Amino acid sequence: MLRRRSRRRRPISRHFTTAASAATATATATTAAAAARELHGHLIRSGRHTDPTSPISDVLRSYALAPHNLPKTRLLFSQLHNPTTLAFNWLIRALSQSDRPLDAVLAYDQMRAPPNKLTFVYALKACARAPHVVHGRRLHGQCLKHGFDSYMFVGNGLVRMYGACGELGLARKVFDEMPHRDLVSWNSLICGYFQQGRFGEVLGVFGAMRAGRVMADAVTMVKVLLACGELGEQGFADDSVEYMERSGVEVDVYLGNTLIDLYGRRRGRVDFARKVFDEMPVRNVVSWNAMVMGYVKVGDLLNSRKLFDEMPVRDVVSWTTMINGYCQGKRFSDALMVFREMMAAKVRPDEITLASVLSACAHAGRLDIGNAVHDYILSNNVTVDIYVGNSLIDMYCKCGNIEKAMEVFRDMKEKDSVSWTAVIVGLAVNGIADDALEHFSRMLKAGVRASDVTFIGVLLACSHAGLVDQGLEHFNRMTEVHKIEPKMKHYGCVVDLLSRSGHLDRAYEFIEKMPVAPDPVLWRILLSACKLHENVNLAEVALKKLLQFDPNNSGNYVLLSNAYASADRWNDSEKTRNLLTKFGVEKEPGCSSIEANGSLPESVAQNNKLPFLKDYRALTAELP
Repeated sequence: MLRRRSRRRRPISRHFTTAASAATATATATTAAAAARELHGHLIRSGRHTDPTSPISDVLRSYALAPHNLPKTRLLFSQLHNPTTLAFNWLIRALSQSDRPLDAVLAYDQMRAPPNKLTFVYALKACARAPHVVHGRRLHGQCLKHGFDSYMFVGNGLVRMYGACGELGLARKVFDEMPHRDLVSWNSLICGYFQQGRFGEVLGVFGAMRAGRVMADAVTMVKVLLACGELGEQGFADDSVEYMERSGVEVDVYLGNTLIDLYGRRRGRVDFARKVFDEMPVRNVVSWNAMVMGYVKVGDLLNSRKLFDEMPVRDVVSWTTMINGYCQGKRFSDALMVFREMMAAKVRPDEITLASVLSACAHAGRLDIGNAVHDYILSNNVTVDIYVGNSLIDMYCKCGNIEKAMEVFRDMKEKDSVSWTAVIVGLAVNGIADDALEHFSRMLKAGVRASDVTFIGVLLACSHAGLVDQGLEHFNRMTEVHKIEPKMKHYGCVVDLLSRSGHLDRAYEFIEKMPVAPDPVLWRILLSACKLHENVNLAEVALKKLLQFDPNNSGNYVLLSNAYASADRWNDSEKTRNLLTKFGVEKEPGCSSIEANGSLPESVAQNNKLPFLKDYRALTAELP
C-alpha cells in the first residue's frame, strides 16, 4: 500500500502537465512555421535563398525541427552555396530524426565545414536510433580528436549511443568519466539499462541519482516505474510515487499512463489508478485503454464497460480489451456483441482481436460467427499467423467441424505445440481416435514438444478407441520420458479409459492408489460406468465417496438409481430416487436453448420445492 501522505503534502495532481500549456506550445509552433514559410518565400524572391550567411539558416532551422518537413530541409540545403557548419548541423539533426537515421552519419562524412560539438550531438543521436555501434565508435574517436569529449552534451550523446547499442560497459565508463553531469546524463544511462532489460541497474542508478540530490523528471520516473513492474518491486514503486509527490515531479501524459498501467493492470489497484486517471488534465487513447484494462484485470466488467462507453475515441486496442474482458468473464455472447459493434464502427480488427473473437465463438458454440470471421480473414488478406491459425483450429474443433480444422492445420506454414495439440484433442473429442494418435506420432517425429494438454488428447483418443494397454503406456511415458507430472485431468482420462472398457475393478484400484487425493469427477466417471456395466456394488462405493465431497448433487443419486435400473433392481432404483425428496436434495433443473435472431435464450425447468440437504450421513445410512 502507498504510505499515508502527510496533511501538508499536496496531491500528485498538482504536478500534472496542463492542457493549456500543451495548447500554447502547439500554437507557438504553428506560428513559427508560418513565419518560416513567409521568410523563405521572401528570400527566394530576393535571390538570397542560396546564401548560407543570410536568414535562410533560420528557415532551415524551422524546417529541420519539423520531421514532416524533411524533404523541404533536403531541398533547401542542396541549394546552398558552401554550406556552413550551422547548416550542416541542421541537416544532420533533421536526418537523425528520420526513418533513415544513418543518412545523418553520411551527411557528417560529407561535411566540408569543420564540425563543432553540436555536430557530434546530432550524429551520435543518429547512431543511437539506428542503432549502429561501429559508426558510433568512429564518431567517439572523432570527438576525442577534436577535443569535444569533455563537453557534457557530447558525453550525454555518447552514453545514450552506447546504451542503445547494448554496450553498457562503455556507456557506464563514459558516464563515470564525465567531469559534469546533468539530468540528461542520468536519464541516458537509465534508459540504456532499461532498453537492454537490466531493470535492477535501472533502480540502482535511480538510487544513486537520489543520493546525489539530482532531481528526477517524468522520463526518469517512467523507466523506474516500468522497471519496478518488471521486477515486481511493489514497495520500490510505492516509494517512487511518494518521491514524485514530495519532489514535485511534473506528471505528463506518458507518466500518467505508466502509473495507470502499473497500478491498474499489473497490480489490480484500480482505485489508485482511477484517481490518477481522473486527475489527468490531458488524456490520450492509451490512458483510456490502460484504465479499461485495469478494470478488466480485476474482473470489474461493469466499470470497464461504463468507461469504454465514455471513451471519446476508441482504437483497435480499446475494442480488443473489452472483448478479452468478456471472454475472461465467460460472457462470450457479450464478447461477440462487442465485436459486432466494432465492425459496425468500421474499426479494422487485428490478429489479437480475431483470435479472441474466435475463442468466444468456440466457447459459445457459434460456428456461424466463426465461419464469418474466417471469411473476413480470407477476403481481407489478414495474415493467418500462428495465433490466429490455432484459434481457428480450436474453434472448428469445438464446434464440430473437424474437416475445416484439418484444412486450416494443413495450410498453416508454421505450427507449434498448441497447433498440434488442438488438432489431436479435436480429433479425439470428435471420436476420430486413429487420426488423433497418428498426429501425435507425427508431432513427436517433427521434434515438437508435447504438453500436458497434448496427453489429455492422446488419452481421450485411447479411451474412445478402447486402447487400454496403449493408453496406459502413453500415461507412463508422459512421466518417464516426457517428464510431465500428471494432473487430475490425466488421472480422470485413465479412469475413463479403464471404465469404458469394463475394467471397473482396475479403475477403482487406480483411484485408490493415486499419489494425490482424487476429486469428485473421478468417482463420478466410475459411477457412470457402473450403470453401463451393471456393477451396482461398486456404484454404491462410488456414491459414498462422492457424498463426502458434494452431498447436494442430485446427479450422483440419479446415476446410482440408473445403475440399479440397469441391473433390474427396480425397488432399489426407486428407493434411491425417493431419498432425494426425503433428505431434501434439490434436483438441478434442466436447461435447453434454441437459437433465434442471433441470440440463445434459455428455457429452465423449475423445481424449487426441496430445501438443501442438511446431513449426508443420514442418507448414506439408508442406501441399499
